[in-house]
Amino acid sequence: MEDVRARMPVPRNEPGFAYAPGQPETARLKAALSQQLSAQTEVAPIIDGKPVLTGVTQVMRPPHRTAHSLGVCHLAGTAEVEKAIQGALKVSLDWARTSTTERAAIFLRAADLLSGKYRDTLNAATMLAQSKTCHQAEIDSACELIDFFRFNVYFQQQLHRIQPKSTPEMANTLQYRPLEGFVFAVTPFNFTAIAGNLPTSAALMGNVVLWKPASSAVYSGHFIMKILEEAGLPPGVIQFLPGNAGKVASPILGNSNLAGIHFTGSTGVFQGMWKTIGDNIAKYRSYPRIVGETGGKDFVMVHPSAEVDVITTALIRGAFEYQGQKCSAASRAYIPSSKWPQVKDKLVETLRTIKMGDVTDFSCFMTAVIDEKAYDRIVGYIEGAKASGDTQLIAGGTYKKDPGFFIAPTVLETTNPRAVTMVEEIFGPVLTVYVYDDAKFEETLHLCDQTSPYALTGSILSQDRAAVELAGRILNQSAGNFYINNKPTGAVVGQQPFGGARASGTNDKAGSIINLLRWTSVRTISETFVPPVDYRYPFLG
Repeated sequence: MEDVRARMPVPRNEPGFAYAPGQPETARLKAALSQQLSAQTEVAPIIDGKPVLTGVTQVMRPPHRTAHSLGVCHLAGTAEVEKAIQGALKVSLDWARTSTTERAAIFLRAADLLSGKYRDTLNAATMLAQSKTCHQAEIDSACELIDFFRFNVYFQQQLHRIQPKSTPEMANTLQYRPLEGFVFAVTPFNFTAIAGNLPTSAALMGNVVLWKPASSAVYSGHFIMKILEEAGLPPGVIQFLPGNAGKVASPILGNSNLAGIHFTGSTGVFQGMWKTIGDNIAKYRSYPRIVGETGGKDFVMVHPSAEVDVITTALIRGAFEYQGQKCSAASRAYIPSSKWPQVKDKLVETLRTIKMGDVTDFSCFMTAVIDEKAYDRIVGYIEGAKASGDTQLIAGGTYKKDPGFFIAPTVLETTNPRAVTMVEEIFGPVLTVYVYDDAKFEETLHLCDQTSPYALTGSILSQDRAAVELAGRILNQSAGNFYINNKPTGAVVGQQPFGGARASGTNDKAGSIINLLRWTSVRTISETFVPPVDYRYPFLG
């Protein structure tokens, strides 16, 4: 179809449900949970629009109820990956030629399907497979993913409007072509919205994509593919490849048609992929675009002017929502000595009211961490802190593996600002507090900036505007998303483009026009209406 671009409306952020007791949406979501718990779902790689039952399977189990099976997932191997590469390349030209309006329409339909028909389905899948509360699932797998679909279309339209100057004698155009080859999307377990956005943002710009979901999020990924298929995404544009990381990634990274990587995950894995690309750089048809968000050691800096209730709420929500399994989660806090006694008492008192349990119990604020490997790693940090001479346990510190991987919200206080739990990413419900002398606020800002290799998110809590300004200057490079008088989590698409630098990634700002530009190869087209017919310039006389 001719590439005539419709003017898309300015999107609005998807409103979320509160799931209060007795409300119809609460009943619908509970029914979806019950239905999925009673079913055995078969998940498989989707290659060229068809499920491929490899026979090599893993059981999908809820982290909060590990004895239960949601079904099995067939895992892709080298043969399936090679088939997926060839299938994607086969449809790449047709997809690139599909008009921007037609591509946009597919993802707008996907947003509408998710907003209505599939909302309870995907929320329930996220709750069960990734142990999210109804609230955490709603703001993730419903609202944020819907926003990604709608806002990315709007950003795409804005991008195409960025054009060079033309003259009466010459027309100049920027053509936003897809990359030459395929994009490899590697997505994490902790946000279904990220899992949906990484492959689709690249596909929206005309790229074909190989998508490897996290092994613990294949269940929700399966339903995302169903939504995209029903929305009209052509077979082969996004190839769904659950499987062992090495078996899926190795043939992809070694293929000469690799055009880009869209990644969210650990720093170590991302650096390993980057090194592999560097080692293979001479074999690729073009230099692969590398876009990654790789975690954080996110801070809350408290000024003496901050209010105790504000501090406590920011710390509890920032550190313990979704069990601290957010790359933006608050995991280190700097609190002035004048405030700490009150904050400490309030934290301990409030944490006693937090209920932790099964996701089907909507009165729970927290559930289980994602798997046994994560559980053991987090417990190791807690026990190491207990045994250290410079850190003491303030709250929590308990854990159990039955009926799932439950770790209580844990608060540590350290006298060592460079203690392990102040420096390393834990990715669990562990918050470490360093208490500083009120007179050393500026010095502590420098300490905060220099302590961690990460620079993803952070916040300043203060009623003193001069202190806020000072923190903003000293912590200028410490966080890609900097929050004033709020927790360092909760970025909303279209409002707070998300991403950080240093060890936190390439800061290409998911949920913005900046990210979409990375998935294009821009061509300048210049047409001269009346071409010259003589080589001689006037200066030649």
